[in-house]
Amino acid sequence: MELRWDVFCRVIDNFGDIGVSWRLARNLALRGQHVRLWIDDASALRWMAPEGIPARIEVLEWQQSVHASSVGDVVIETFGCELPEAFIARMAARQPAPRWINLEYLSAEPYVERSHGLTSPQFSGPGQGLKKRFFYPGFTARTGGLLREPGLLASQATFDREHWLAAQGIEAQPGERLVSLFAYPNPSLPQLLEKLAATPTLLLACPGSAQDALPSLKLPEFIRWRPLPYLSQDDYDHLLWACDLNLVRGEDSFVRAQWAAQPMVWQLYPQSDGAHAHKLDAFLDLWLTGTAPELAGPLRGLWKAWNGLGSWADLTPPELRRMRAHAKSWRDRLTQQADLCEQLLGFVRENS
Repeated sequence: MELRWDVFCRVIDNFGDIGVSWRLARNLALRGQHVRLWIDDASALRWMAPEGIPARIEVLEWQQSVHASSVGDVVIETFGCELPEAFIARMAARQPAPRWINLEYLSAEPYVERSHGLTSPQFSGPGQGLKKRFFYPGFTARTGGLLREPGLLASQATFDREHWLAAQGIEAQPGERLVSLFAYPNPSLPQLLEKLAATPTLLLACPGSAQDALPSLKLPEFIRWRPLPYLSQDDYDHLLWACDLNLVRGEDSFVRAQWAAQPMVWQLYPQSDGAHAHKLDAFLDLWLTGTAPELAGPLRGLWKAWNGLGSWADLTPPELRRMRAHAKSWRDRLTQQADLCEQLLGFVRENS
């Protein structure tokens, strides 16, 4: 069933909002849906989607929605971005009313399972009479799942690592491992480099604060680094597939690293009230369930240290071989649940 979708996105910072929204739009289009992406700053799509805009997607300026002459069958409000009142009024006037969904942030915290699918009737304002439903991505069967486009794992299975690295001009020395680094500002970067230096390492730094900080740091022996340009979403996936260890941040790269099934360390966006600590612990508790203590302990310690929530002293990172086996087992578990877009389409049908 082909539907028309209006997806709204405000770009706050760090490209996470547009990264998730663009993957959502692409994923829906791959499944035969028509998507209008209303966004207040589409400039990142120049490098995020250099192949251009697919036929089933329109990218429109946020303010133009105020004058939109039509409303889609489904309206997605990403991350509580608050739709323009004029557009909400058109939603209320549409017959039949559109399905209004708030796509929430990703978390493994217990409230996600409790809140997924809940309804918020609108009793006043321009949307009076409408119902907004909350859709929570997640890692368990009682959540909305994770974004995963059809054919992703098959594409990875045929990925030519050496060919891709050569095309990027990336050449590791014999015995050198590849580590990707995508990070928020982090005072622990020198400590991380010291831990990585136990093995000869070529650090591939994505644009951002870590790339900016590296030139001023004295690198330990056995650490080389090179800056990367902004990569398209597809090439960022390829980077994750090609590296032996991936340090990722936020939401979009965190999910893509899990599909890559390579060793990873996640940096959360630090929050002044410490909420990121609870969010990290909730994921680690789930991710490490059933993992042998001799692996779970060092993994938890490494992740917490990188997030400024633990000590680097006496910390020995686990062997990549064991980390890789755990990453593969976790991905196998995730693939047993329906992906986010499949669940979203079912959610819309059930709430028609």
